[in-house]
Amino acid sequence: MPAYENFSKVYDKFMSDTPYDEWIKYIKKIWDKYSLSPKLIAELGCGTGNITQRLSDMGYDVIGIDCSSEMLSKAKEKAQKNGKEILYLEQDMTDFELYGTVSCILSLCDSINYITEEKDLLKVFKLVNNYLDPNGLFIFDLNTIYKFKNILAQNSFSYTDETSAYTWENYYDEEESINEYYTNFFIKDDKTGLYERFEEEHYEKGYTIEKIKELIEKSGLEFIAVFNELTFALPEKNSERIFFVAQEKGKYPK
Repeated sequence: MPAYENFSKVYDKFMSDTPYDEWIKYIKKIWDKYSLSPKLIAELGCGTGNITQRLSDMGYDVIGIDCSSEMLSKAKEKAQKNGKEILYLEQDMTDFELYGTVSCILSLCDSINYITEEKDLLKVFKLVNNYLDPNGLFIFDLNTIYKFKNILAQNSFSYTDETSAYTWENYYDEEESINEYYTNFFIKDDKTGLYERFEEEHYEKGYTIEKIKELIEKSGLEFIAVFNELTFALPEKNSERIFFVAQEKGKYPK
């Protein structure tokens, strides 16, 4: 079953502690640091629109891209409810297509980790380079290998409330640097009062900083910086989430 097909029904509930507002503040600091005043922003792996909605509320023109029709359906419902005109495109990150270039491309909440093949990640980076304005920025985060190996490891997690529950079993293949999440969701049907069970498998790959820098440079983008989450400090050995900044350089005539 495709990832997020059923998780979309309870995604916002189970992700309620995600620091979306802090990420937005941090992204704005990065724009200020590198003198970018974005006019049009695209987000890869936008999910249910938690980032795009916030950016739209702040007056930015945004495009959301995701391969899950179920997640995009939730995003569109939010936009309609809030009277927002946000373009949402159902596309795979490895083959996305825009109508023109944009000032900034974002990819947050470890969406890039879901690209488990280096050749596919290079395709993503090349497409990003193709659709960025001159000197436009690409900002994305990653779950680190340290997090997969030491925090998630082979652990299991669970959550329950009045209408839903989930179990999350985690397996990390250190040799392949692939992290597998096996999830079971139990969701109460409002009409029948019965619980329906869904299961999904998610795979994320851990990448070294060196490998990401290498792929950025191969794509034609310029590597600018990598930071520990919500700071401008260098990543540490025990960093769990890191942010990369790359810039469009070179494809346009001087």
